[in-house]
Amino acid sequence: MLDATVLIIDDDDDILLSARLFLKQQVKQVITCKSPKEINVLLSKNEIDIILLDMNYQKGASDGREGLYWLEHILSIDKDYVVILMTAFGHVELAVKAIKKGATDFILKPWENEKLFATISSASKLRESTKKVKKLEKIHSSLQKDLTRGFENIVGQANEIKQLQHTLLKVAPTDANVLILGENGTGKQVFAYEIHGNSHRKNQVFMHVDLGALNENLFESELFGYAKGAFTDAKEDKPGRFELADGGTIFLDEIGNLTLPLQAKLLSVLQNRTVTRLGESKERRVNVRLITATNMPLNEMAAKNTFRQDLLFRINTVELLLPALRQRGTDILLLANHFMQVFSSKYHKNIQKLSNKVQEALLQYKWPGNVRELQHVLERAVIMSDGADITEDDLQLSPQRYAQNNTLPDEMALEDMEKMMVQKAIDKHKGNISKAAAELGLTRAALYRRIEKFGI
Repeated sequence: MLDATVLIIDDDDDILLSARLFLKQQVKQVITCKSPKEINVLLSKNEIDIILLDMNYQKGASDGREGLYWLEHILSIDKDYVVILMTAFGHVELAVKAIKKGATDFILKPWENEKLFATISSASKLRESTKKVKKLEKIHSSLQKDLTRGFENIVGQANEIKQLQHTLLKVAPTDANVLILGENGTGKQVFAYEIHGNSHRKNQVFMHVDLGALNENLFESELFGYAKGAFTDAKEDKPGRFELADGGTIFLDEIGNLTLPLQAKLLSVLQNRTVTRLGESKERRVNVRLITATNMPLNEMAAKNTFRQDLLFRINTVELLLPALRQRGTDILLLANHFMQVFSSKYHKNIQKLSNKVQEALLQYKWPGNVRELQHVLERAVIMSDGADITEDDLQLSPQRYAQNNTLPDEMALEDMEKMMVQKAIDKHKGNISKAAAELGLTRAALYRRIEKFGI
């Protein structure tokens, strides 16, 4: 049986009945209607793969003009629709004209069932091929940055990291939803990509969506897509991130930033495994592996009713808590050497090692920005270095952030610590949001949300 939905449009009840009785055994779904005037409604409510369209509707008509008109109308909605024209009047000129206007094939009535099935089968293969090409084009345009940047592997020997890797290898082959928790810069995206890379979906799409960078108005159109004309700038149909990730993994970063109304919309998609594009009413099935991440305390937020409990249950089948870099001991030096080698190769330098003073400085430093900050520090140090060793001058570490000068009480809540870090960054850069956000490893939008949250 073909995995296709076929729409048959003909004003003859006998034709509709015979086609339906035969094709319902051959394809997933058959929809019939007597008038082409119903086309707009049917196409908006159903995901149609193949359209069988009669060419004459007025009594006594045989020139096929009506069929050509409705063919052009259908292709104006979506040029990739597969349309097979039907007529009892077989003229070579008419068939040629129909093909030139975009018809996929042409079949004469009455047909032989074998011929009809062969035509439908070829059309179904064409439709699937077209859908795959369109999906790849959309993925390429939406993910060009991610596809070219590459990903770091997990580097670390600390017990916490080894335990996380052990858990990761157990979870990855399943389709269980994973929630990754940890401070900014601890490597949540790296772990998400490792889960994907060790799953049966590894050859499919890994879709990273930064929810912290999406405002409320863009949420639905970006995640669920939109139809042409859904709003002023919607000049063509566009699939959302869930559709583009179909068959692969979608990683929703900074999920703790979603408002309650957006949480409700996301929950509906996760429960039903379907999306509805803005401006459409038809549901499209999606098959994705869900990974989410946040640096926010979701359990506390759920207790305060600022994060939906049912959504939290849905996303955290398995929960991974990533340790801060300052808790990983000698992993700091392991990572520093790793980044030194990576950036030495990238910038064509022959840097051999970190000096003893540099290693001591790295171990004493507090690393509020975690692994991301260490990566940026080592990249800058490699660029600034003139010799075979990285020196303290190359590091340019902030003296205010060494462990002995910046101790924090153990009982300090994560939220209080985050507020303090945000306030310090804003004060340091004298209110310059762009610079403060860059130092914290946040987008401007994400920093503004934290400013509002903490009343800074």
